[in-house]
Amino acid sequence: QVQLVESGGGLVQPGGSLRLSCAASGSIFSINYANWYRQAPGKQRELVADISGGGTTNYPDSVKGRFTISRDNAKNTVYLQMNTLTPEDTGVYYCNVRVGSQWYWGQGTQVTVSS
Repeated sequence: QVQLVESGGGLVQPGGSLRLSCAASGSIFSINYANWYRQAPGKQRELVADISGGGTTNYPDSVKGRFTISRDNAKNTVYLQMNTLTPEDTGVYYCNVRVGSQWYWGQGTQVTVSS
């Protein structure tokens, strides 16, 4: 079984930055693939970043150039660096990782961008 613990969310002013972390523990050899999703109130969950086992990253246009996904394989941790945040970035952020053939979800961390 794999457990994911997210951290780093909080309240930030527009234009500010946050770094989210997703630490995996349990029966892990390596994280094959990882995604970060977010869900704003009243909206569907949307993918905001993904990273392959080889390190290839992808972002939707809404966050491209502002968000950066990365991973530390030695720590089994995935990060999401978020810069130049806007109120539209507000929501609950979830990490989603694949270990072996199984996908796992974190519990979510709230990000609120407001003045």
